[in-house]
Amino acid sequence: MPVEPLAARGTTSPARLRQAFESDLIRAGRGVRRALAAAMRDAVRSGRLAPGTRLPSSRQLAADLGLARNTVADAYGDLVAEGWLTARRGSGTRVADRTITRPVSVRSSAQPPGEPCYDLIPGNPDLTAFPRAAWLRATRRALAAAPDDAFGYGDPRGRPELRAALADHLARARGVYTSPEHILICAGISHGLQILSKVLADRGARNVAVESYGPDRHRGPLAAAGLETLALPLDTHGTYPVPPDGTDTVLLTPAHQFPVGTTLQRDRRTAVVDWARRTSGLVLEDDYDGEFQFNHQTVGALQGLAPDCVVYLGTASQTLAPGLRLAWMALPPTLAEEAVAAKGQTDSSEVLSQLAMAEFITSGAYSRHVRAARRRYRDRRDSLVTALAQHAPKVRVTGTAAGLHTLLSLPPGTEQRVLQSATRQGLKVAGLSRYRHARSLHVMADALVVGYGGPSDAAWPQALSALMRILS
Repeated sequence: MPVEPLAARGTTSPARLRQAFESDLIRAGRGVRRALAAAMRDAVRSGRLAPGTRLPSSRQLAADLGLARNTVADAYGDLVAEGWLTARRGSGTRVADRTITRPVSVRSSAQPPGEPCYDLIPGNPDLTAFPRAAWLRATRRALAAAPDDAFGYGDPRGRPELRAALADHLARARGVYTSPEHILICAGISHGLQILSKVLADRGARNVAVESYGPDRHRGPLAAAGLETLALPLDTHGTYPVPPDGTDTVLLTPAHQFPVGTTLQRDRRTAVVDWARRTSGLVLEDDYDGEFQFNHQTVGALQGLAPDCVVYLGTASQTLAPGLRLAWMALPPTLAEEAVAAKGQTDSSEVLSQLAMAEFITSGAYSRHVRAARRRYRDRRDSLVTALAQHAPKVRVTGTAAGLHTLLSLPPGTEQRVLQSATRQGLKVAGLSRYRHARSLHVMADALVVGYGGPSDAAWPQALSALMRILS
């Protein structure tokens, strides 16, 4: 629908401006100056006030709108300073001649109303279960207790309160051996890898060995730093982590391999640590879902075996929410200063979230939340395994000992067809082939990587039913 201009490159009257703006001014209450400026700015942007239009004097418009003259004059002055209006002696105040860019209406590609869409992409937690009340209490307590210097630029390693809390928690929960001085707070695993990639490149590293099937987030930061990624061998026992000669660094997900779900065996954990010490190499451990282990005997972090040559990466993205942008690295002492310097160039950590997270951990709320979430996700895993046994008994399920996803085998040559069927059922799922390294010499059988963390408790039964329909 065309916009009716208030004036077409002429002079507009105070009465017409009053008709256009008075509802905005009534709603504004005491913020009249700001509301008047915003209404006039919008009128110019939308084309209702054409370029070159002469506006009434501040005295005239103030009298017509029932405002103080200074209020109108100040609003005019604001818009002149911003470039929306021009003011010259003898020619009054006019709308500036400028090209107006109007918003482009884009048709939404979202699912049509009434058609459910269930997200079973791995790596997503149940956001409806975020502990809002407990987090709010932690934020209030942290804000009240925060020293004034907390709101300055601060230590690039992150807030000392959070680093101390993490050192204690990680030692208890994951067997990580580190000190607060060697923990670096970052804005996600990808951000941590970005920092480490720069350190490795500056040290002269040329390559990093990664798992044949692995997370998308691993390869981007490494490639951006000019590091070549080499695919590690894969066999029936999982990843063989000892890389070929000439490799500088190894990147692994040892506690719960993503996306296959296997655990790195004890002899292979020892072997990769021996390789690192023998060659002065470095092991990067992505412990993305280490808090969610469902068996009675948990697998501790690889870092505990060799703190001098393993970088531990952890995150709150799956335990709490990815929107917090909170992750951390436990660094070998020989690497800490270089990583801090590299982070200084890519810093994106937010102080208030760090303070709240520190309080959340030290108060015990974090451990209570993780225990409750672990029970809830274990129940979902169990219902998935039970449903498969009843409705799709030929589908083999693996990787169920931990985490928020599992691997479901498919008949050869059917992965793409099943993915298309999932789309028709309103399911977002991932095929295993999506995570295969381009240079991997091993091609695994067709499979779905199903994340059971994302749907809410209310939506999970419907998502599970839809999944069974495409598999049975």
